[in-house]
Amino acid sequence: MSDLFEAAGLTPQAPTPLADRLRPKTLAEVVGQEHLLGPEGPIGRMAGARRLSSMILWGPPGVGKTTIARLLAKEAGYEFQQLSAVFSGVADLKKAFETARARRAAGQATLLFVDEIHRFNRAQQDGFLPFVEAGTVTLVGATTENPSFELNGALLSRAQVYVLKRLDDTALNTLLSRAEEFEGKTLPVTPEAREALMAMADGDGRYVLSLAETLFAIGQIEPLDPKGLANVLQRRSPAYDKDREEHYNIISALHKSIRGSDPDAALYYLARMLEGGEEPLFIARRLVRAASEDIGTADPTALLIATAAKDAYDFLGSPEGELALAQVVVHLACAPKSNAVYKALGAARRAARETGSLMPPAHIRNAPTKLMSDLGYGKGYAYDHDAEDGFSGQNYFPDGMERQRFYRPKGEGAEAKIKDRLDRWAALRRERGGEE
Repeated sequence: MSDLFEAAGLTPQAPTPLADRLRPKTLAEVVGQEHLLGPEGPIGRMAGARRLSSMILWGPPGVGKTTIARLLAKEAGYEFQQLSAVFSGVADLKKAFETARARRAAGQATLLFVDEIHRFNRAQQDGFLPFVEAGTVTLVGATTENPSFELNGALLSRAQVYVLKRLDDTALNTLLSRAEEFEGKTLPVTPEAREALMAMADGDGRYVLSLAETLFAIGQIEPLDPKGLANVLQRRSPAYDKDREEHYNIISALHKSIRGSDPDAALYYLARMLEGGEEPLFIARRLVRAASEDIGTADPTALLIATAAKDAYDFLGSPEGELALAQVVVHLACAPKSNAVYKALGAARRAARETGSLMPPAHIRNAPTKLMSDLGYGKGYAYDHDAEDGFSGQNYFPDGMERQRFYRPKGEGAEAKIKDRLDRWAALRRERGGEE
């Protein structure tokens, strides 16, 4: 352990953070990951059998990835070797593999833990493959990013991905209780403030212990209520990375909440994105898309309101313009829903790909020249405004193509009238020989 202190420029006697002093000594002490570490969990079974496979630990910060890797090596009898993809290069990798090869020759297995493994480029990730395949190292990579997007397929095929959960209030409360037992005193907070403290941590065990350490250090005598706690501690911003998976998860949740007609959930995800620093015009673009895709002609004003909100934000900027985004979120979530136009366009495009070379029927082609007129272009065209009911019932599909029905309104909102009108026209078309 002394080498770790020296690498950090510390002596073993130097003060260390409370989170490090409370680091679990066994896998059984790790909280919040029982689905992986319990007796029936995949990692728990591996540790019990003392036979490890390469794996990727995927989860948010502060949930125990490094601790699990270290304890896994200890309980399985492997030598633990750690690298960080942030600070390590090709030379460090070569040295690690050479050391592991020497250990293996001496009969000692190596667990190579690579923190932030997604930060290695594709070529560096490929460099692990021969050593993993040969059993020179058992690789345990840790990442906060979706491995499907950030890691090579070849590497993923040789390592099982295990998903670690953000710590719930039960797990966070266990950590706070351990901190109180270690310090020999209770946290100076009311029960309500204790809940607020756990909310501030946002599922991060390391962070909740850092907050607890700050509270122990201030020497508070009277318990703090939530307001007093907020004055002492700074709430950190929710986890949100505009360039990575969380960005897409939250915008997807906003869109699906609108589609599901839940204005409260939709407003929550809008607020999450705004608080996380998302570009408001990115949100506005998705709202315009939702208006067309999920509301459509059930509420023809939806698209107008969505584009007006974009213009309002362009005009006002933040924070005033954000209210226009909130207004359109509520309108879209509360509007009647129809994806009939969305589905109709998809069906029409498929038909166009299959029959795209067919010419329109002659009677609806323009005849700007005598030759075209002689060929029958425009002959027999019925001007609908002059027809009874303003509807001629002629066929407008290409000759040789059966009439198809792409748009099928669901009858929600304004589409109810559209559906009645289309049904009436279909009946007239059958009467007047335009087929149906």
